[in-house]
Amino acid sequence: MEHPLIIGICGGTGSGKTTITERIREKLDNERIVVIQHDSYYKDISGFDGLSPEDINFDHPNALETCLLVQHLKLLRQRVAIHQPMYDFKTYRRLQETQIIHSRDVIIVEGILLFVEKELRDLFDVKIYVDTDADERLLRRLKRDLLERGRTIESVIEQYNQTVKPMHLEFVEPSKRWADVILQRGGENFVAIDMIVARINSLLRI
Repeated sequence: MEHPLIIGICGGTGSGKTTITERIREKLDNERIVVIQHDSYYKDISGFDGLSPEDINFDHPNALETCLLVQHLKLLRQRVAIHQPMYDFKTYRRLQETQIIHSRDVIIVEGILLFVEKELRDLFDVKIYVDTDADERLLRRLKRDLLERGRTIESVIEQYNQTVKPMHLEFVEPSKRWADVILQRGGENFVAIDMIVARINSLLRI
């Protein structure tokens, strides 16, 4: 292939984006796929003018350095490797080291805000929106933030009510109008996933 196939998988927090990605990888040649998380491009806390984490809206598009992700996807599209940032969710800081990402035939990008900005949205050959019930998404976020990010139940609930839910309604939910596929029931929708994989295979053969 002259250019990689770039797939954007968007959806609210805890919607099952990573599960969908894993389902797709299981059905394709894993050596031809690389996955990028929009979350890796969160700005370092030092870039928020001295605000404490409790005062930062991490669910707003301005919390992410999307312009850098756009640059990186353009390089990967040209088959050029990138140095992807690495973000520590416990300290809200970027690590000094970066991760070298080599271009592959299929580049899957995950994130809640992928379809908000046109410049990023236009880079995706296939746009998938994972539409999952809000209560289920909240439960998944609780489990993730407690076990993986060292948060407390109180802090997760407070953040959900103050920023996650409002930003979902303002930015995430409306962005599904740009999706090529709206996938209900997340990773359990095996029929839809098979259809997506078939489409990917057909595009890879072009």
